[in-house]
Amino acid sequence: MHDRIFLSSPHMGGSELNYIGQAFADNYIAPVGPHIPAFEREFEAFLGQGHCVAVASGTAALHLALRLAGVGPGDEVVCSDLTFIASASPVVYQGARPVFVDADPRTWNLDLEALEAHLSARRRAGGPMPRALMLVHLYGQPCDVGAAAAICAEYGLALVEDAAESLGSLHAGRQTGTFAPLAAFSFNGNKIITCGGGGMFVAQDKAQADKARFLATQARDPAPHYQHSELGYNYRMSNLLAAVGRGQLEVLAERVEQKRALFAGYRERLGAEPWIEFMPEAPSGRANRWLTCALFGDDAHSGYRLREAVRLALEEENIESRPVWKPMHMQPVFADAPFVGPGADEELFARGLCLPSDTKMTEADLDRVCGAIRRAVKGQS
Repeated sequence: MHDRIFLSSPHMGGSELNYIGQAFADNYIAPVGPHIPAFEREFEAFLGQGHCVAVASGTAALHLALRLAGVGPGDEVVCSDLTFIASASPVVYQGARPVFVDADPRTWNLDLEALEAHLSARRRAGGPMPRALMLVHLYGQPCDVGAAAAICAEYGLALVEDAAESLGSLHAGRQTGTFAPLAAFSFNGNKIITCGGGGMFVAQDKAQADKARFLATQARDPAPHYQHSELGYNYRMSNLLAAVGRGQLEVLAERVEQKRALFAGYRERLGAEPWIEFMPEAPSGRANRWLTCALFGDDAHSGYRLREAVRLALEEENIESRPVWKPMHMQPVFADAPFVGPGADEELFARGLCLPSDTKMTEADLDRVCGAIRRAVKGQS
């Protein structure tokens, strides 16, 4: 049996152990410690703007963003439909209701034309408007944030960027997560850089960053004893995880180039085949290609059969792959949530597969994966 090829596993850069060693030497093993503010400062320097708060997860960062955006019980939050559930679950944490908007097949991101049509119809009907828009940069594909921001300004929605998958991605030459007043990044174990877990809350207004830090540390009032005037959360990042994050941030640029090279390698080997179509790149941006994603077959029915044949064949050869995110409106937990659009993302889900995108892959590994894909497709013809 060949060694397993993973979808996207952690890839250490070398400095992580040095930073962790410092934490052990200084005995900063408790959650607080100097690596946390250092990681935040270094992340701010990378972004070039904004104020950062290191937290326990990307989900925690999104939850804080929605709370600071004023989302509360009874509100509606428009959300990308083709995404991971962490984009939507914080909406429910706040007692609000998600409204899911279909994906644009040209980018796989939220269909801004469908969004504007929905909001325009709501305005004409005289109904209440949603409170916020959760805009997801899917698989590192940068959204047209400028256009989304203009729609939000027109209809009075707060804008939150879910940049969990898009660290290192650029829109109009600028890092995603720096356009909206509030944004979130993830350092989960499969992300382009990882702390093993963790996330980063980003605010353009320092006062909101300070409030997020207060809420993330159990909302403890400034007093010699433990006193709490409002409810907060245990959303702190630990000093040890921040130490790992500092080392990972040092190799981010290299990881982006490796991810993009993997995508180019797949396209070079398979791009001419009639049975595969790779996720496009938005013309106004540069994706980090966190995961290389492709569609199989010509339609939802044949594509699903071919996608599953490829996925199962890869697994037989000890190669990890995964269907693209199942749209939120198809999830049992959101069965009653409103959905806007014709359902284009249902076909993306039926035909779409995330291919191994591990930055430790070699050219031989890439040949092995593509050979297994070809054999699986041939077996279906």
